[in-house]
Amino acid sequence: MRLIFVLGLLAMCCQVSAQTVGFHQQVIGQHSTRPLAVTIWYPGEQTGTAESIGENPVFYGISAIRDAVPEKGRFGIVLLSHGYRGNWRNLNWLAANLVQDGFIVAAVDHPGTTSRDHNPLQASQWWQRPKDLSRVLDWLVTESQWQPFLDSRRVAAIGHSMGGWTVMNLIGARFDRELFNRDCQKLPNPRTCGLAGEFGLDVPQPGEPDTLLKDDRIKAVVSLDLGMARGFSPSSLAAIEVPSLILAAGVDIGDLPQQMESGYLADHIPENKRQYRVYEDAAHFSFMQLCKPGAAELLDQEQPGDSIICFDGGERSRVALHQDMYEQISRFLKTVLKD
Repeated sequence: MRLIFVLGLLAMCCQVSAQTVGFHQQVIGQHSTRPLAVTIWYPGEQTGTAESIGENPVFYGISAIRDAVPEKGRFGIVLLSHGYRGNWRNLNWLAANLVQDGFIVAAVDHPGTTSRDHNPLQASQWWQRPKDLSRVLDWLVTESQWQPFLDSRRVAAIGHSMGGWTVMNLIGARFDRELFNRDCQKLPNPRTCGLAGEFGLDVPQPGEPDTLLKDDRIKAVVSLDLGMARGFSPSSLAAIEVPSLILAAGVDIGDLPQQMESGYLADHIPENKRQYRVYEDAAHFSFMQLCKPGAAELLDQEQPGDSIICFDGGERSRVALHQDMYEQISRFLKTVLKD
């Protein structure tokens, strides 16, 4: 009965969203050395049939109208960055809600670190991830079909896990390799330090920039249980002036304690520039989309251990957690990105 009730809530949510959420996908920079697959959710008119977007045997999708006529108006921009080996679907639940708040939301699949694209060379070019988001923003405000509907003064970036690390670069956090390696010698965490070689963090990489990756157009950032935060220099975090919302999972899935990741950000970013909240009953993957019944078993069949993606670890359902998270993010963005 509880499952039926939850699914009923989901259905009602999707019916409401379908009346206003448009959906579009395309590749930008097709002839460049780094083409980017971009997914857009936007306020649209009821000009087509709603479908379940991003649904598969494991995850629920969200209801939207593919290529709907855009609603007239001026809307703020939210850029989304997925975690390591994630994809644009992971934060679709949040994207649909933010459309209801009057945002156009753009997610990018970061080459080399997505679910179906594991490219060691691209993954090691760690600086490309923040640049991907800046490229998407460039395209949105200068070339895209949404250009007439954008308020480019109101731009936020939101990232989960490695995506949280990615968006922090955009507001001035600076990776310090010496600090990172020293910390990994002291605390050899397999979930962060163990990936240092794959991410190109342990030794200098060809083409690596020596300047900040900051994008001054970003006016707000939301970090969702990020990792590798201890590689950011304290001085660069102390100099951050862009308002930041740091959300963390209190249930440790193993070797990713929030006190040493999200807590590290909160300790070093000026208190008047950040908000910090720990969801004690959430785990790292609670920020991702909703799992279907039997999803954990399916995930383990494909890759033993992946069932952890559907683990939350507390009394509240992921539906309830998402509602709480969305309300927190919505209040933050409405406060910071005022008209």
